Amino acid sequence: MLDLEYLPYDVLPDILHGLPVKSLIRFRCVSKSWNSLITSPAFINSNLTRSPSDSNKLIVRYLDVICQVERYKLIYEDNDNDDSSSSEQIQDLEFPLRCSSRDYFQLVGSANGLFCLHEGNRVILWNPCIRKFITLPNPSFIDVFHCYLAIGFDLRTDDYKVVRIAYQSVNVRCEGAKPPLVEVYSVSEGSWRVTSGGDSYPHRITIRNWHHQVPSLNGAVYFTAKDWGDAQSSIVLSFDLGDEVFRLISLPNGKFGLDADIRTSVFNGLLSLICYGYQHLSIVKSCSVWVMKEDGVVDSWTKQFTIELNMLRWKVLGFLKNDHVLVQKIKSHGSKLLSYDPESQQVKNLGFYRSTYYSYADNYARNLTLLDKPNDVVSKRKVSKKRKCSQLDATSAFAGAGLLFS
Repeated sequence: MLDLEYLPYDVLPDILHGLPVKSLIRFRCVSKSWNSLITSPAFINSNLTRSPSDSNKLIVRYLDVICQVERYKLIYEDNDNDDSSSSEQIQDLEFPLRCSSRDYFQLVGSANGLFCLHEGNRVILWNPCIRKFITLPNPSFIDVFHCYLAIGFDLRTDDYKVVRIAYQSVNVRCEGAKPPLVEVYSVSEGSWRVTSGGDSYPHRITIRNWHHQVPSLNGAVYFTAKDWGDAQSSIVLSFDLGDEVFRLISLPNGKFGLDADIRTSVFNGLLSLICYGYQHLSIVKSCSVWVMKEDGVVDSWTKQFTIELNMLRWKVLGFLKNDHVLVQKIKSHGSKLLSYDPESQQVKNLGFYRSTYYSYADNYARNLTLLDKPNDVVSKRKVSKKRKCSQLDATSAFAGAGLLFS
């Protein structure tokens, strides 16, 4: 049997990256050096790109209207079975939190599988992959009129950040209104920091992402907003997590007025817009997807495809890694999660869940962020179990994975 003490340290990261997350958590107990390696920012960030076994999973959030709680499930993309009880294709995720003032948290969004939720001034970061969450410290500004949140990954510092935009005026669309107060929470630093970002906030712009999740891409977060100035149109407002500056991105050809039903998203690694067209006030006719082919270049907006809904009760939730569209088909007794291929127009059933409200679905990402954080381990009932790890456990796991030779 191989003595792990003589395992070359430079090859250890490559070996550990090939192991399941549960094994990585257990192997932190092998030695101080292993624990330091597994919880290091470099290992955690590189582990994101080395999880092929999770590439075909979706994470779905919905509101259980009977029990009045929010639930999360893992669904395999290759699921094509109307039987939602299939344990092989659909897996329940334990969500450890309960909202104190309502049935569900407001979902801010997610970045590489790290979720951000809030109720009022209580902000939560939750990593379902490692079953851990943290409650953020109270923000600096409490008594504000409106507040918007977003989560993203700062490429310059390899750090997850939450940005909080707090309006100081009742009507920010008026000329001369006070700029918002902006503060940023850094996961690596573990604290809020007031920034000068409000100085770059453009005049007469209001954010409209009240119930929509805010996407992050290339170190920035993207809100849909309204321009109440001369343009009188919808617009995209970005906030760069690196230089902490707001920027405006005009929409294609000025096609979208103030009342346009749009939201920002990410399609194939590019900033995108999901735009609904209405036949009458409440009848959805179509859904168009626009993509910005070149970052920051307004003329590069391109209509990728249009889904003709024809009064179908479909809601576009996002996009799969194969560029298919994630769709919620709303029915009277619940919803179906569908995959829609815009080229062939074929529809595939991915699963059924008994809710029509507050649905969210995205590609599942294996993420070790928060692994080194001490507070709020999710699975409380497992604390009493024996946690002793041994080198024999590690050797057996490595051998089982075919990664060691005798």
